Amino acid sequence: MGKLQEFDITFANNKVVYSPGESISGTVKIRTGNSLQYKAIKVNCQGSCGVSNKLNDASWSLEEQYFNSTLSVADKGTLAAGEHSFPFQFLIPACVPTSFEGPFGKIVYRVRAVIDTPRFSKDYKAQRAFYLLRVLNLNEVPHTEQPTCAVTTKKFSYLLVKTGTLMLKARSDLGGYIPGQVIRLATEIHNKSGKDTGCVLASLIQKVTYKTRRPVYDLRTIAEVEGAGVKAGKHAEWREQIIVPPLPQSALAGCSLIEIDYFIQVSLKSPEAVVALPIYIGNIAVNLSPSRPMASSPGQCGASTTMAASTGGVTPSAPPAEDDLGEEMCAGGIASEEIPTKSHSQQDPSGQPLSMSPSAFGHAPGAAFSPSNRRQDSTDSSAPLFCVSTGATIPFFTEGNVTPVPISCSLILPPEYSSWDYPHEPPPTYEESCSSAN
Repeated sequence: MGKLQEFDITFANNKVVYSPGESISGTVKIRTGNSLQYKAIKVNCQGSCGVSNKLNDASWSLEEQYFNSTLSVADKGTLAAGEHSFPFQFLIPACVPTSFEGPFGKIVYRVRAVIDTPRFSKDYKAQRAFYLLRVLNLNEVPHTEQPTCAVTTKKFSYLLVKTGTLMLKARSDLGGYIPGQVIRLATEIHNKSGKDTGCVLASLIQKVTYKTRRPVYDLRTIAEVEGAGVKAGKHAEWREQIIVPPLPQSALAGCSLIEIDYFIQVSLKSPEAVVALPIYIGNIAVNLSPSRPMASSPGQCGASTTMAASTGGVTPSAPPAEDDLGEEMCAGGIASEEIPTKSHSQQDPSGQPLSMSPSAFGHAPGAAFSPSNRRQDSTDSSAPLFCVSTGATIPFFTEGNVTPVPISCSLILPPEYSSWDYPHEPPPTYEESCSSAN
């Protein structure tokens, strides 16, 4: 740096995670070996989003800016040899989105300092990123306290001759979850055919939409559990659970270029039958009334309740049953067998209700908590659930070396991400599903 020995930005209390509407303050530190003339010393605070059709492309095809403020902390003068400090403070707007980093776009926030030197001299620049968490309270999202349910039917055929019908029904206990919570899934399969089915697979899937001129859909499997198939002519039930890992929140409110959706997909490999249950991932858990009955069987779902990807909407996720199998299954009059889990089970082997802290997956800078004494539905403002990466196992960006808190139970954590090919076509809409079934 020549005359400049140190040029750095520090945030007050080493804080790097902020909330919309909060003030961000800090100090620009400069140390020079010799005197340094300058025209101005400026500090800029900026938040923006950029998206591209190309993987990991830094040249965005579309951008939007959330704020851009500049403060002059010193006018024309000379910095004497030694150390100098210049405080700064900015107000973060109230409607900015949560930070996010993905392969086709980013929502980034940073503070940049510039020493503007006289003509023909070198300007000096320093930059430091910070992160925004706009909390998504699931209690403010309609229907997240209700189960989600979907059902589909599949007709078997061999050499153009119909040999029977299969019905696949799935139900989750809630419509919204926070990291560390458990998705309790109940699946029912009625195989009215002379052929055994393939294994049943339940997946937690993230869909990120990058709204470029030609939208890119990034679909990732977050976690999977697998159950055995169903014998010919049998009616079977499968109960499993999926631990929600640290994930970016749904929707990314305040951003018009990136959208995040989550859904649980339950599928059979043979015959090919799929149902999808849209869910929300948030930061504050749903408050459940003690008198509210929990989902115990997919046959109790009654009217199918599912949520749209955008806040406030309700849409069906799959066409209704094509025959009277739905009434027959919901009546509960058929003796059913239990489907064993083949692999990746996340069930508690002790059979006891799971009590996990969301913070068991990692922790934020300066946060203090005791994972063993916190319930899964509790929240702690000092340790916000925050993840800006779509695939991070350690969710928090921190200053310095921070050791994540180990999980305090014997359950298997979800596997690493697996990405689909880019770009990928979006799943069919409900209307498209109906038209293709006819």
